Amino acid sequence: MPHLLIVYHSVTGGSRQMAEAAHDAARGEVETRLCMAQEAGPQDMLAADGYLFCGPENLAALSGMMKDFFDRCYYPVLGQIQGRPYAQMICAGSDGENAARQTARIATGWRLREVQAPLIICTHAQTPEAILAPKALPEADLARCRELGAALGAGLALGVF
Repeated sequence: MPHLLIVYHSVTGGSRQMAEAAHDAARGEVETRLCMAQEAGPQDMLAADGYLFCGPENLAALSGMMKDFFDRCYYPVLGQIQGRPYAQMICAGSDGENAARQTARIATGWRLREVQAPLIICTHAQTPEAILAPKALPEADLARCRELGAALGAGLALGVF
């Protein structure tokens, strides 16, 4: 059975909710592992057939913990995972585009194959209080995360990717 690795980082809960929603939808299709970025490593990457990266936008960029995950894994798996499918989800306070671009550039270096455009959920948190507050994402946004997880899982299960 194909294996999907979902790597996420979350401080206020938004990205965690997104990753969990995608995980719940995908696990009916494939073997799925939900892993926090600080706990994931090269062996997790090598063991998976596809990836879903999920993290917050921090200061208009990819969160440091997601970047740390990519830094720790990049060279140890380089040349060993090319062609594998990936998708990404960003929990953003503003537009999330730069964080998505950074993830895509890393995935391009690995020669991963993007199978879904980035899913960016915008919380519109713009004040220090709103940015630091625990997030409760609307059901409509979580449904979009479940759709992405289910599609990625189904594609892996059917061998489409």
